[in-house]
Amino acid sequence: MTAPKVLISDALSPAAVQIFRDRGIDVDFQPNLGKDKEKLAEIIGNYDGLAIRSATKATAKILEKATRLKVIGRAGIGVDNVEIPAATAKGIIVMNTPFGNSITTAEHAITLMLSLAREIPQADASTQAGKWEKNRFMGVEITGKTLGVIGCGNIGAIAADRALGLRMKVIAFDPFLSPERAKDIGVEKVELDDLLKRADFITLHTPLTEKTKNIIDAAAIAKMKPGVRIINCARGGLVDEQALVDALNSKHVAGAAFDVFVEEPATKNVLFGHPNVICTPHLGASTTEAQENVALQVAEQMSDYLLSGAISNAVNFPSITAEEAPKLKPFIELAEKLGSFAGQLTETGIAKVQITYEGAVAEMKIKALTSAALSGLLRPMLGDVNVVSAPAVAKERGMVVDEVVRAAQSDYESLITVTVITERQERSVSGTVYHDGKPRLVDIKGIRVDAEFGKSMIYVTNEDKPGFIGKFASLLGDAKVNIATFHLGRNEQGGDAIALVEIDGVVPADVLSKVQALPQVKQAKALTFRVSLT
Repeated sequence: MTAPKVLISDALSPAAVQIFRDRGIDVDFQPNLGKDKEKLAEIIGNYDGLAIRSATKATAKILEKATRLKVIGRAGIGVDNVEIPAATAKGIIVMNTPFGNSITTAEHAITLMLSLAREIPQADASTQAGKWEKNRFMGVEITGKTLGVIGCGNIGAIAADRALGLRMKVIAFDPFLSPERAKDIGVEKVELDDLLKRADFITLHTPLTEKTKNIIDAAAIAKMKPGVRIINCARGGLVDEQALVDALNSKHVAGAAFDVFVEEPATKNVLFGHPNVICTPHLGASTTEAQENVALQVAEQMSDYLLSGAISNAVNFPSITAEEAPKLKPFIELAEKLGSFAGQLTETGIAKVQITYEGAVAEMKIKALTSAALSGLLRPMLGDVNVVSAPAVAKERGMVVDEVVRAAQSDYESLITVTVITERQERSVSGTVYHDGKPRLVDIKGIRVDAEFGKSMIYVTNEDKPGFIGKFASLLGDAKVNIATFHLGRNEQGGDAIALVEIDGVVPADVLSKVQALPQVKQAKALTFRVSLT
């Protein structure tokens, strides 16, 4: 049997090259090739695997030439330089290394916090310029101060641990952090407004999603205590940069330290040049150890896949065999969309998730289905969660995940039910796959429905009273919103009712506000569902 052949087109550690060779894989190490798109496209058809960092752009045009390619391994977390839909269409697994940079990034945040507290860069520049401005740089101690951590996943938890070692008090906002997990890592779980009011320092460690974009805006800054200091080593766009500059100018914010910016490379930015701002060029992962870790990890992952079919940290496919795939594929799509449905309706911390498999689906590989459900559930808040990383992300946030397998107890040959238990409520949603292979919603909170998952939908819970449907439909019609499908359900006459409406295009915010304002409406949400990655 011919040995698999891997191309390394970016600069990776020699130790990673050796791992491939030790595992019996033929390696072609060309660390500068990634910058030459034409040459890469010319030779990519000769390889089973492609190991890259950020310089190589795996575009659809290049992937068209990749006739043998089975796997792309990205040494690092970001896969923006890989056209994932194009890779998925060709059956190419895309892997990343999401945890290799965690310690390094957390340490950088702590370093920036200490530098900010004592104005180290400014004092260094002044001293080396021949000045001796000892009285100019009056810092603050961090001992006894309160650090607010926004996003307490892997990196945030490490930053919290380091801060506790520095004798700080740590409070954390993370909807997916359970009280038990918070206690285990020594932090106090709080709501965002409470964190803003109490923190002396705030550090961000959350992905950039629609929910987290500008999570620190002018309104949030106004709630902070005077003299607060803000550190961002996560993603540009989490903080409204202009609002921050205004707050720095008014001295409401004493200082800021940023490693990430809305536009990168950041050759100019509104924060640059401000005397109370420290900036670094996205150095969160820039240590020898971190680069070594991600290189070794990607080499191990790619080797495992090419030699045994094992899949780790894939962003576009679950761990299933070729034999299992045809039967499992529609149920993976169903599980992911049931999770997404529940996730888009969940506003508070998740304590427990129970996924129940009934009938024929209970005999399938439910671990892959659970991963799909968790990825759908977590993605609305965490953004880059995938079907492989979702269980680990749920675990690190202290979420309890239960799988229940039982014989069919309903009219359906197979039924999946996702139950989400938060600090405030419990919500269940069930679905099945019909003989046409399409996933369907069949039960929401105990109310029977029969609906496909549309790309863009409006979900409404309301009191079952005459005239509501007419008002709802008229409101959409008046706003020129075209209805594709309309599904209704209720638990009893005059009780709770559900309307699930698929529309053409995106739900306008003003239309949603008008729906929410209808007298009988208890809840109205705009939902979106993507095509399954599998």
